[in-house]
Amino acid sequence: MSLPHYYSTLRPFRAAFRSGHPVLTYHHVGPRPSGARIKGLYVSPKLFAQQTSELRAAGFSSAALAAIRSAPSDSNSRFFVTFDDGFRDVWEHALPVLKLQRCSGTIFLVSELLGKTNEWQQRAGDVTMPLMDAAQVRDWLAAGQEIGSHTQTHPRLTQLPASKAQEEIVASKRSLEDRFGVAIEHFCYPYGDWNETVRDLVIAAGYKTACTTTTGVNTAGTSAFELMRFTARYPSRNLKAIWSRLWASPG
Repeated sequence: MSLPHYYSTLRPFRAAFRSGHPVLTYHHVGPRPSGARIKGLYVSPKLFAQQTSELRAAGFSSAALAAIRSAPSDSNSRFFVTFDDGFRDVWEHALPVLKLQRCSGTIFLVSELLGKTNEWQQRAGDVTMPLMDAAQVRDWLAAGQEIGSHTQTHPRLTQLPASKAQEEIVASKRSLEDRFGVAIEHFCYPYGDWNETVRDLVIAAGYKTACTTTTGVNTAGTSAFELMRFTARYPSRNLKAIWSRLWASPG
């Protein structure tokens, strides 16, 4: 059976998640504002807590993203949580859940827009939402969570000259390291937009992993710079009905 494209609950993913390293990705954790066009980017704190607690109850352990390079093991199944863009509602609503459940999370920050708004979505006609500021990032780090780079300004890297793409990749790493005093080892391609040239620039910059928006479970054969993820979101009504029929039997 093929896996759903989005992650809402563990049941249809259980066997596949045991076979490798699953990564969940979130954008917003909190109320969806009126006028939001990309509604699927919002997950309530309640659903976020349900999704992470369900994985832990099933025997999966939360791990920092650096552990994704280790070999998967059925006796020590891990899951990984990432957050794209660095929205303030993640600090406000997801961080308390991560603390309570002792889960690890990696948030990918747009280095030159800390404390500002999601200008890239605003230009596309979507609502503006605040991004974490430096104090909130420090609070995130003090809680034992990780940060990574999402470039300086959130461009489509494949549409930039190579020199400009390199600047976005390298300067964001350096800026975050200088500002927060931690090594920035993880990168996330904005919009999931990458090619071999962009990937090689990320490798040359000294990152250890890079996340895409391709769906799938990572295995020993997955490149550390082409990590796959599942976007977590609410199930649609149609999807709920399908799952109800598929998983009607107990167990």
